Amino acid sequence: MALFDCTIEAQSGHARALSYETAHGTFRTPMFMPVGTSATVKGITVDQLHDLQSQVVLANTYHLSMRPGADLVEEAGGVHKFMNYDGPMLTDSGGFQVFSLADTLKLDADGLTFRSIYDGSYVRWTPESNMHIQEQIGADIAMQLDQCTPYPAERSFVANAVDLSANWARRCLAAHKRPDQTLFGIVQGGMELDLRMESIRRLREIEDESLAAGGRRFGGFGIGGYSVGEDHETMFETLGQVARACPEDRPRYLMGVGNPTTLVRAVREGVDMFDCVLPTRTARMGTAFSSTGRMNMRNAKYTRDFTPLDHNCTCPTCQNYTRAYLRHLVKQNEMLGAILLSVHNLHFLLDLMRRAREAVLADAYEEFYEAWMNSPAAKDY
Repeated sequence: MALFDCTIEAQSGHARALSYETAHGTFRTPMFMPVGTSATVKGITVDQLHDLQSQVVLANTYHLSMRPGADLVEEAGGVHKFMNYDGPMLTDSGGFQVFSLADTLKLDADGLTFRSIYDGSYVRWTPESNMHIQEQIGADIAMQLDQCTPYPAERSFVANAVDLSANWARRCLAAHKRPDQTLFGIVQGGMELDLRMESIRRLREIEDESLAAGGRRFGGFGIGGYSVGEDHETMFETLGQVARACPEDRPRYLMGVGNPTTLVRAVREGVDMFDCVLPTRTARMGTAFSSTGRMNMRNAKYTRDFTPLDHNCTCPTCQNYTRAYLRHLVKQNEMLGAILLSVHNLHFLLDLMRRAREAVLADAYEEFYEAWMNSPAAKDY
């Protein structure tokens, strides 16, 4: 396979199994990506990521560009060498973080100005400078700079964000040159299906123009602006049509979504890739995914429960520690509690997507989906 080749290995209904070639190896979908915001998945070593069979790790352009700085990461040999991770990596553009700090943001057609959360200094980004930063960081996949809209939002605001994001996609694609890194475009449009379709049309048009001029194409397509406050059913009113309107010959990446049941449902709609801080963030709050539903380890009923966290799980936490011990760690705010629950939660999502892939390869995804939805595990939020 050539660099950034995408192969559709199987399809079951709308669910897909892909393989995708990067400079740091091939990843296979459906797939969940652990989030390593500052070039670290919180509480998890690189060796543990390998043991968990993690494929792609996501790092955050906003945070790395502020601390320690993109220049330093580049000097270290790029983010892979900096954090000693030899698998594929993806950097988001940092746009979501910028737009979540709306009270410090000044936006114009050329770019945006915002205040750093670290030292209060003003920072200016354009699509071109954002591409330069992501090329310095050096992940295998970069994301375009876009405007993520909150929920709820006025239709006119969402329409303007679609237009701005498309204009910035054109500039990002023109500016992005690093040959061992690919660029994903991002679909916006809020909960407005017609605006979502317009966003996809614009991205396809931008790509056609680029190719006609001897330029590059998008390596895949992010679906942004979901899981920003709306309930899950509202998202699924449009997600399937949006995912399937994206080019079928490249990955479709639903950004920032990590509930197990949401992943199972989204794969059924044609989504290939996911990321979220949820497994490690909820672990730090003492919460675990399980085959019996979400578990709060602060609950007194686990005080003298000397059984594994999840009887159906093969992760190191479930193989070696009891619910009583995990509850003790959580109640005492011991860092080991958050680490062990993070290992379990990451394993849970990574293994869930491995099983989803097996179901697609067997052309049995609908059966897999029905079994999950009828199980206690589906009660996860």
